[in-house]
Amino acid sequence: MKILVCISKTPDTTAKISFTDNDTKFNESGVQFIINPYDEWYALVRAIELKEKDPSTIIHLVHVGPAENDAIIRKALALGGDEAFRINSHPGDDYYVAGQIVNLAKEQHYDLIFTGKETIDYNGSSVGGMIAEFLELPYISLATKFELNGNTATITREIEGGEEVDEAALPIVVSCQKGMAEQRIPNMRGIMSARTKPLKAIEPVAIDPLTSISSFELPAPKQGVKMIPADNPEELVRLLHEEAKVF
Repeated sequence: MKILVCISKTPDTTAKISFTDNDTKFNESGVQFIINPYDEWYALVRAIELKEKDPSTIIHLVHVGPAENDAIIRKALALGGDEAFRINSHPGDDYYVAGQIVNLAKEQHYDLIFTGKETIDYNGSSVGGMIAEFLELPYISLATKFELNGNTATITREIEGGEEVDEAALPIVVSCQKGMAEQRIPNMRGIMSARTKPLKAIEPVAIDPLTSISSFELPAPKQGVKMIPADNPEELVRLLHEEAKVF
């Protein structure tokens, strides 16, 4: 079996977020970047688990980004990927990213494509669905469990108020979230072997993004806590009514 895992780069969850160029560009200065957690903890680790059950499985990684992102890809290789492809382009919108991945997938002919359910910076949740549509493959989103029996996958996915269990024949595209696997940390053997694993940079195909960013806006700063004396419930009621507007 041949699996493709899509890898994104996102700011660390503790990073201080700011914007430049009249609030049209994310300010990367001083920001620590990581593998998107949904891609790493759930999509990639579940692929590794499948390979542990069937050692003949091949895991490819794909990332759309410049050469400075190679360290992120090497970490994914250290976890257990066999080979990586970096599409040498700054990622555009979701349509652009999906199109670049699809171009590689058509050449490599994968049995299974895993994505994270979303990236933690843009929360678009659309790349996996676009990949499936372009490849004319079944798509299962928000997967929390994935089991494989021969050529048939059984996938549990989250729905409003419960769970849904689906069956689909390979090849398919699946977006992964919490429950799919447990986070792993690269061991020393994986880190050393990642240095020599193939990481091939390929040039992007010509795709025009469908959207562009007009501006970013930070949420309003949190207000300080107001302490109300216990003997003044009328003031508490007034604040809840007039300022907090909870009733």
